Amino acid sequence: MASIISRNAKHFHFANRCLSLHRLRLQSPSSSSSVLAGANLHDPAFPHLHSGLGINYLASYMRRLYGTTSTTPDSQTTASEKSAESNSSEGDESGKSNQSQDTGKPVRGGPVSWLSFLLLVATGAGLVFYYDREKKSHIEEINKASIEVKQGPSVGKAAIGGPFKLVDHDGKPVSEKDFFGKWTLIYFGFTHCPDICPDELQKLAAAVDKIKKAGIKIVPIFISVDPERDTVEQVREYVKEFHPDLIGLTGTSDEIRNVARAYRVYYMKTEEEDSDYLVDHSIVMYLMGPEKMEFVKFFGKNNDVDSLADGVIKEIKHYKKK
Repeated sequence: MASIISRNAKHFHFANRCLSLHRLRLQSPSSSSSVLAGANLHDPAFPHLHSGLGINYLASYMRRLYGTTSTTPDSQTTASEKSAESNSSEGDESGKSNQSQDTGKPVRGGPVSWLSFLLLVATGAGLVFYYDREKKSHIEEINKASIEVKQGPSVGKAAIGGPFKLVDHDGKPVSEKDFFGKWTLIYFGFTHCPDICPDELQKLAAAVDKIKKAGIKIVPIFISVDPERDTVEQVREYVKEFHPDLIGLTGTSDEIRNVARAYRVYYMKTEEEDSDYLVDHSIVMYLMGPEKMEFVKFFGKNNDVDSLADGVIKEIKHYKKK
């Protein structure tokens, strides 16, 4: 670049000298010849300039000179602009191509796309709605069933009780008819019972006393489930230990089996060693009504004296209000 500028400056300087010589020739031929004599018109850098050429050729040379000096940087500027435009156009085209490629490709999101998220939400809402509807329907069915039970007919009483023929602790034959018109509280056991039967009979005796204090008369009854050992004498001595009003009943094996079946009582011999054995049996008391000795309610081992007495009093009072 520096060499080009130096050469163009040399051309420009020489051209100015030629123009000055040409003006001198027009004004004074004698003076101009001396100046031309000092000019080196045969310089190898100016092969076309010599003393015989006129102003037209010099003007043409000046145009060439100025054209050379002006086009060199302009061409470089133009080239740089074209290069920039080319780069810009290439960038635009690459950007457009990238946009077109991006447009064609599906947008990839995270692990869960919007569509799958919406499907998940819709499914969850459906499940919640279904569960809530089923829950309300189930609650309505329960309420309806409970209302029907309350408003429906009363449930029949359990088939507990029935006719029987036994012997009391005085040796007198008795049957269910002997207790018609009386409230009775019956317990099944055996006289050789080590602990449960004595405890239950003591509870029965205490409850009977409490019921009497309430102005209600009730007959306590003990029925043996061990006919082999519980004779009349054995039963008489046994019931005296608990309460003076307690009536003891016994009988043959068939008679005991029949009465136990009528009252839904379970009993069985266990741990038999010679004549010493235990009898496994149901631990329950039955409250029987005065009308043909019908079943009213049963009381289990979990009832204490107070709950047993209060339960009996409540049932009897409720019965009298009918």
